Amino acid sequence: MKIPRYYEKLENYLEPNKTLLIFGPRQVGKTTLLNDFLKTTKLKYRLESGENIRVQDILGSQDFDQIKEFVEGYELIAIDEAQKIKNIGMGLKIIVDQIPGIKVIATGSSSFELLGQTGEPLTGRKRTISLFPVAQLELKKLFNNYELKSELAEYLIFGGYPAVVTQVTKNKKVEILKEIVESYLLKDILEFKKVKGSKIIFNLLKLLAFQVGSQVSLSELAQNIGVDHKTVGRYLNILEQSFIIYSVQGYSRNLQNEITKKGKYYFYDNGIRNAVIFNFNDLSLRNDVGALWENFIFMERLKKREYKGIYANAYFWRTWERQEIDLVEERDGKLYAYEFKWNKGNFKVPSQWAKTYKDTSFEVINKENYLGFIL
Repeated sequence: MKIPRYYEKLENYLEPNKTLLIFGPRQVGKTTLLNDFLKTTKLKYRLESGENIRVQDILGSQDFDQIKEFVEGYELIAIDEAQKIKNIGMGLKIIVDQIPGIKVIATGSSSFELLGQTGEPLTGRKRTISLFPVAQLELKKLFNNYELKSELAEYLIFGGYPAVVTQVTKNKKVEILKEIVESYLLKDILEFKKVKGSKIIFNLLKLLAFQVGSQVSLSELAQNIGVDHKTVGRYLNILEQSFIIYSVQGYSRNLQNEITKKGKYYFYDNGIRNAVIFNFNDLSLRNDVGALWENFIFMERLKKREYKGIYANAYFWRTWERQEIDLVEERDGKLYAYEFKWNKGNFKVPSQWAKTYKDTSFEVINKENYLGFIL
């Protein structure tokens, strides 16, 4: 089964003398997306890998003549795993500045590497898109609503990585997820010079996995894993920039009873979250269905906003009296509040929210109405 991706028509995102940066976790299909596009393009292209030492030497050299000679005669330059190239931002800047009409695509799995290198050099010379694990709105091209709902438990437990979605047996899905966590995601992190060892990172990930949807503080995490809070803060930043977790802060207009100092952390993929704690039990045997549901809906909504260009700031909201809302979107100067509940029920808008934030919408997202929210 070939899964259609939202950015299949990459030509719509290409511009002369600009670089198209494609970010995302490892194994979500960036290379496949690039290769599928190159098979159909009429542009004369050159495809290179950032893992190639020769390419690293040339594009990292900042030598105008050498780089111009390397790309001469091509209409499109494509570089996979571009984060492996030192000073890649300057190399790409030289290409788009010196070669009239050239188009460039660069993929990267580690934003803390590639974004850091390309930010300033490519100011005004780039367009960035993010590729996630397979979204429900992408699967909608293959399945109708009934079929998507029928497989909901699979997505909550095993997530949306392409290699996982296309497998049939549970054992094979578990095997692939274990491999992704151990050999790909953590590999990116451990290559980063500020990370000393895998044990602390993995213990931190486990803590976050057990607290999905709950508020956590740096001091609490630090105390639990036995390191200082600055180290925890640095590691959380690395985990987020490497597309494993996503942080959300509390919304407040500085009311005394609103909590803002703690944050929430979601996993980009439910399957990765479950692989970290190695729990792939059926939903009927779990006590964390609510957390799985919240993580799934939050991330599917994030994918929708990203893919469809819905610009919004995302927060959660909670008071010291424990009134809370899972997601607050600030769009076009208005607030939209959403509560995620696995089962349908009579859940009313929190009284303090209704009193403080009048003229805002409120909606409960459950397993019966969720598709309208994420498709």
